[in-house]
Amino acid sequence: MRRQTGGLSPGNDGSGGMTEPPHTTMDGRSWQLLLLLSVLWGGSFFFTGAAMRELPPVTVALARVTLGAAFLLPVFKMLGGTWPKTAAGWMPFLGMGLLNNVIPISLQAAAQLYVSSGMTSVLNATTPVFGVIVLAAFGEEKLIARRAAGVVIGLLGVAILRGDAFGSDTAQTTGILLGLGGALSYGFAGLWGRRKLAHVPPITSAACQLVCSTAVMAVLASVVEQPWRLPVPSADAVLALLGLGAFSTSLGYIVFFTILRRSGATNTLLVTLLIPVTAILLGHFVLGEPLTAREIGGALVIGSALLVIDGRLPGWLRKKARAGAAT
Repeated sequence: MRRQTGGLSPGNDGSGGMTEPPHTTMDGRSWQLLLLLSVLWGGSFFFTGAAMRELPPVTVALARVTLGAAFLLPVFKMLGGTWPKTAAGWMPFLGMGLLNNVIPISLQAAAQLYVSSGMTSVLNATTPVFGVIVLAAFGEEKLIARRAAGVVIGLLGVAILRGDAFGSDTAQTTGILLGLGGALSYGFAGLWGRRKLAHVPPITSAACQLVCSTAVMAVLASVVEQPWRLPVPSADAVLALLGLGAFSTSLGYIVFFTILRRSGATNTLLVTLLIPVTAILLGHFVLGEPLTAREIGGALVIGSALLVIDGRLPGWLRKKARAGAAT
């Protein structure tokens, strides 16, 4: 991707290794894949919430990246992927693994100790907002008026979610800050991918970063939570972990790459608008989480911010204005 407004999440490959296709109109097949991806990635918050009823957050994050790597490796080998030959060759993937998996997945899992999976998914949707800020701060992209406006609108959406949390609800404040920390890490992952992995095939970037993430998370979990001392999880928790690794991580990457090839990075960004819808509905109907007007309002405002950053909303308004002037 020669241009991207930041890391996509929870499955941002960060590789930057693909250019926009010549035709970026979304056809029916691409829309179907986009909806599927929103279910896979939105489901990650549902699976995490279900698993964390019995397991602590770092252990859940470890299971996610480990199972994701295990399911993705056969595809990697089938496509002729090759491993880095030296320790130096692994370093870019280690950095991406930290920024794109270890830090954000752990923070967002921890956030779900304090706020609902739906709200965590809405906070995750601020990733492109942080991506714009990070890329502008490090001189990768100019903070043009449209993107600056999108950032302001996105922050307004977060303020709606926050409500009076910083004044009275310490637990909710903690959850919001953890969720935003995960989104910020994804923003830095976009910068890292652009600078360090620009010419790496996306499937190689995905597989290698998951392998590195698994190694780091294994050490972290051993120090923080010692998973081998935990009670054996129930069948429901095991199924949630399998869903998290197989569907939300491994299959999610494969669908993401397919959309990227068919329709380009700009259209793929639209999945960020759909993920909160899937996550909120799954959380409400399956996990029994309350569906609040504040979550819905915050999601709508953040979605508007993404459309402004992406350029679709201003472009649509200009097109309508020209059509009105012509008549």
